[in-house]
Amino acid sequence: MFKKYNKVLKEDYEKWYAEHESDREETAKDPMRLKFHLMPKTGWLNDPNGLCQFHGTYHIYYQYTPFEPTGELKLWGHYTTKDFISYIDEGPVLFPDSEFDAHGVYSGSAFVKGDTIHYFYTGNIKCFDRDDYDYINSGRGSNTIHVASKDGYHFSEKDLLMTTDDYPEDMSCHVRDPKIIRRGDDYYMVQGARDIDRPRLILMFHSKDLSHWEYFDRIVPKEPFGYMWECPDLFELDGQMMLITCPQGVEPKGIDYQNVHQCTAVKMDYDFENKSYEICDNSEFQQLDRGFDFYAPQTFEDEKGRRILIGWMGIPDADYTNPTVEHGWQHALTIPRELHIKDGRIIQRPIKEMEQMRKGELICTFSEQGRMESNLKLYEAEVRFRHCADMVLK
Repeated sequence: MFKKYNKVLKEDYEKWYAEHESDREETAKDPMRLKFHLMPKTGWLNDPNGLCQFHGTYHIYYQYTPFEPTGELKLWGHYTTKDFISYIDEGPVLFPDSEFDAHGVYSGSAFVKGDTIHYFYTGNIKCFDRDDYDYINSGRGSNTIHVASKDGYHFSEKDLLMTTDDYPEDMSCHVRDPKIIRRGDDYYMVQGARDIDRPRLILMFHSKDLSHWEYFDRIVPKEPFGYMWECPDLFELDGQMMLITCPQGVEPKGIDYQNVHQCTAVKMDYDFENKSYEICDNSEFQQLDRGFDFYAPQTFEDEKGRRILIGWMGIPDADYTNPTVEHGWQHALTIPRELHIKDGRIIQRPIKEMEQMRKGELICTFSEQGRMESNLKLYEAEVRFRHCADMVLK
């Protein structure tokens, strides 16, 4: 029924869903299903999108392909929770059903203003009328789209804010992943981009009303650092402006940058009045997670004032596959993490709500040759060292 780069209508999805209960039952039986992480009922999951808290409810949207486990089509899935312990799968909410997002409802974010949640995302369009497109500098449209909601479940009509023609002339077709930051009465949108000469950069747009946007500035690192920065997130944390982004094409350096693509955080100071900024040297970019399956994190501030991060437990362009594909699903979201700054670096801790899931405590002391055996299948470990010798990674 569904083919890559074809529109997906809500009514078509609902018909498919009603006819494929057996697929969900089969996936649920997979012994590799996780205990603490959000997963798709069937199919593929990637980037978290539109993270926010609204009237006490946390809304977690994500890139979703329910039909198969390799991510051919992109919708927005939706989970909700009030406590980060119990979750409700609300099903997909945004579909690639219009002329300006027909080939994918790509990543985006949410911004809460008053009694409304504003969503911004990239609508993907791919052209097939010629065979000489390289889909980097030609043949692709990256549209910035806005929808709004009064409750997080029902959405307004899609509003096309910007097309590829509205971005600076030296941009390639790769401009995506809008995220909003507010400064006073002004709103700024950051998007990941690459220009026609391949350098990586962040584009900034300005608005007074969240509806009308114009190009404002660009953020470029001091030295080359990959060819594309995806999923930019500019925010203030403990009084310091931080930029999280996912650079693609960064060369490995020692034990650093060994993943297919990277996820980094860097301190920066931005003067919005004078369009000037100071960004740290490349050597000061902090890898947020050295696990090989971590990418496209997004942060938001909840009603308690906490800066919370959720990432995708996967990575694009991986040269390996997951055994879960045989059971019709792939990937999950990370456990939510609360962020702070310590000694100039971001530190991450599982949000405090996770402590409610602890069932007991086991304290052990190890000698140099010590070993512990346990029947525990799920556990959280805290390791404390009395002495720590120099270690060399080989």
